[in-house]
Amino acid sequence: MARPAKFLLDGRVVTAADASPTTTLLQYLRGPLGRCGTKEGCAEGDCGACTVVIGEPSAEGMRYRAVNSCIRFVPTVDGKEVVTVESLRAPDGTLHPVQQALVDAHASQCGFCTPGFVMSLFALWLERDNVTREQAVEALSGNLCRCTGYRPILEAASHMHGLGPSKHWPKGAEHDKRRRALLPADESPVRMPGYFAPRTVAELARAYLEAPESLLLAGGTDVGLWVTKQLRELPPIIYIGDVADLERISERDGALEIGAAVSLTDGYGAIVARYPMLSELADRFGSPPVRNSGTLCGNVANGSPIGDSMPVLIALGAEVVLRRGEQERTLPMEALYLAYRKNAMQPGEFVRAVRVPLPRADRLVATYKISKRRDQDISAVCAAFAMTLKGANVDEARIAYGGMAATPKRAIAAEAALRGKPWNADTVRAAVTALASDFEPIGDMRASAAYRLRMAGALLERFLAQTGERA
Repeated sequence: MARPAKFLLDGRVVTAADASPTTTLLQYLRGPLGRCGTKEGCAEGDCGACTVVIGEPSAEGMRYRAVNSCIRFVPTVDGKEVVTVESLRAPDGTLHPVQQALVDAHASQCGFCTPGFVMSLFALWLERDNVTREQAVEALSGNLCRCTGYRPILEAASHMHGLGPSKHWPKGAEHDKRRRALLPADESPVRMPGYFAPRTVAELARAYLEAPESLLLAGGTDVGLWVTKQLRELPPIIYIGDVADLERISERDGALEIGAAVSLTDGYGAIVARYPMLSELADRFGSPPVRNSGTLCGNVANGSPIGDSMPVLIALGAEVVLRRGEQERTLPMEALYLAYRKNAMQPGEFVRAVRVPLPRADRLVATYKISKRRDQDISAVCAAFAMTLKGANVDEARIAYGGMAATPKRAIAAEAALRGKPWNADTVRAAVTALASDFEPIGDMRASAAYRLRMAGALLERFLAQTGERA
């Protein structure tokens, strides 16, 4: 039977019977719901004017995170709470501390971007009891302002917790309990023409095997742009975000297993907890709202040659767990990619999880990203290295690059040039020379082919400089 999505907004349940599978949350808020504080700027999740906060139950209570409503489809917020900038002001007109702090700091001029800043800061306000400048910068890396500039906005962020609690939005277990009780709870899956959200892995596998022409949707941070920027008509959608078993992170058999519905925020969080040296790459992947919606496995399955997740996962020796019907198989991640946007999955097969080997004490690991901007930019080159030494010599070397070929790819010749040799400048120079036989990069708006090849070598030299030469 057909069932539309239902979500909580300001304490009441909204039944989105008039939303299509690809109606964006932004369109629905500004249209039928009249929430015009949420703005459309770029329509691709880059500017942050469309930011709202989504709340959903977790083991710790309610978890609230900022997301880009311009590329989030309405059916995917089923069973969740949606918070907009209008939600924050108390019925008596009292501003929320985040809003008041922005007023006090004169942190708005034209005002177009301000609601998005409010919502990103509101998510940060809920998450923490005080905020450093660095934390505010990170939280706002997905919001653009062309009028006020960031100094007064960051000043507001540093003062918002000092304005006292919000009676309208109290934090804590009691508030979480009340909001959780109000959430629409329907055990039946969302189903409408062109959209199905199964609740179990078996149900998902069966549906996809029966209709392999369907589009598997996770976070929508790429698919959303197909609708908003390319105006594409999508095939029937099977949404994986309501499959609880795919939201799990676990350790077993010497590997960290990350399910297909785990967000980039949580997936990278689990990886960085075990590989702290990868924190910069995690912080520079998109922005917090993008990472809160997008999934790690979605990035892997997408297979973009400039996807930043894959080089380091390939270097670490990660595997993908593929499921088709009742059958599962495991592939080394580098074997998943055959050609540009072409992978080794069979019709009806999907990525159920990614398995990342746990750290080894003798292994040196690093990854570097080169782009024109530090935040929210696509890589010109992304390099990842995982190496073990035996004495002064290289025992094992795995090197992978993004941006250098039609797929994320290992540098097999460079690895061979390192293996068994002393870990020193002479060996690295030979490996840098070998990179020319591993890759024939293209030139585009992000970088020329010559620059990419030179930078790939320079990043290997940087890895040597950071790990120390062994003669």
